Amino acid sequence: MKKIMIIGASILQLSAIKKAKEMGLKVIVVDMNPDAIGFKVPGVIKEVISTIDIPLIVNAAKRHNIDGVMTLATDMPMRSVAAVAKEMNLIAIDEDTAYKATNKIEMRKALKEYNVPIPKFFKVSNREEYEKVVKEFNVPFIVKPADSSGSRGIFEVTDISNLELIKNAYNYCRPFSKVGDVIVEEYMRGPEVSVETLSINGKCHVIQITDKITTGAPHYVEMGHSQPTKYDKEIAKKIAEVAKLANRAIGIKNGPSHTEIIITKEGPKIVEIGARLGGDNITTHLVPLSTGVNMVECCIKIALGEQPDISSKWDKGSAIRYFSQHAGVVNEIVGIEEAKRVDGIKQISIVHGVGETITEITSSGARMGFVIAQNENADTAIKSCEEALDKIKVMIG
Repeated sequence: MKKIMIIGASILQLSAIKKAKEMGLKVIVVDMNPDAIGFKVPGVIKEVISTIDIPLIVNAAKRHNIDGVMTLATDMPMRSVAAVAKEMNLIAIDEDTAYKATNKIEMRKALKEYNVPIPKFFKVSNREEYEKVVKEFNVPFIVKPADSSGSRGIFEVTDISNLELIKNAYNYCRPFSKVGDVIVEEYMRGPEVSVETLSINGKCHVIQITDKITTGAPHYVEMGHSQPTKYDKEIAKKIAEVAKLANRAIGIKNGPSHTEIIITKEGPKIVEIGARLGGDNITTHLVPLSTGVNMVECCIKIALGEQPDISSKWDKGSAIRYFSQHAGVVNEIVGIEEAKRVDGIKQISIVHGVGETITEITSSGARMGFVIAQNENADTAIKSCEEALDKIKVMIG
């Protein structure tokens, strides 16, 4: 029986843990939270260790003599994955790639070196540098932490003449940066997509392109995704080419990537690239629904040195839409059962339910729930989601 270590036991890694068990593997799961949902899967071997405590994770990997290591949909454990792979000669990204994939400044440097289209950017290490750099912009700009994820710490300065807004952007962003650095970069105008890929022995395969909608300024939290992309073949080809070049730039040879791209008037430009599967149910739910490709299973097989099946089984549409909300206490939710009966609805999930205090949507973790649909194409899948959401009434006091 082969053994795989999955770093992380949150809801984001749950599908990988379940799939690995389903595949008949011995599954070692690492997380600092002893009550993490992934630890509740029957038969898993629990290692209560922080997902970024590299020495302890390496020791655990050696103790269990694992055959593969991976994470899913989170960035910081990537460095632990790389360290374990190096120590035990396993298939995964290397430490240099993990660093570039989890530090947005090093990522942009690597992309720039490979002539990958990116926005103008500056690294800022303190307030004095920030105040100097912002004078370089005569257009709206984005301030973001160097090493955060899940839309945390992102702030757009839309009015570059508003000194208070410029000051607030840094004050909001800086606490989210573990290393203390932030990025100030040109705001890119245009729709956003993401590219879901799998690399095998140095060849990058585009599995799907995802269209997305966000809350917009100032925080850009994602509120919906749909597949396949609505853009024509020519634009889709350019998007795919930029994503493949980005994978090469940061050195991904084996495993997944999730590349976020803005389609600007100059063409597709990279927002950022993650050397892992996309979150927000994109690769765990939407890709299998739209293509029949199980990207989680593929990643497990790649990590174990086995050949994954990346061929599309069908061409359908899939979509996810998140609930709209405002700050307060969730008093009541009605209409769930009626919404489930809408044609094409595959899943309705409440993340923050009755009795919980919720906030405005300033990060992905703040969102209270979502619906997922599959239909004949992306448009009908989106309509299914919207119809289901119309039937769900959330009372927030």
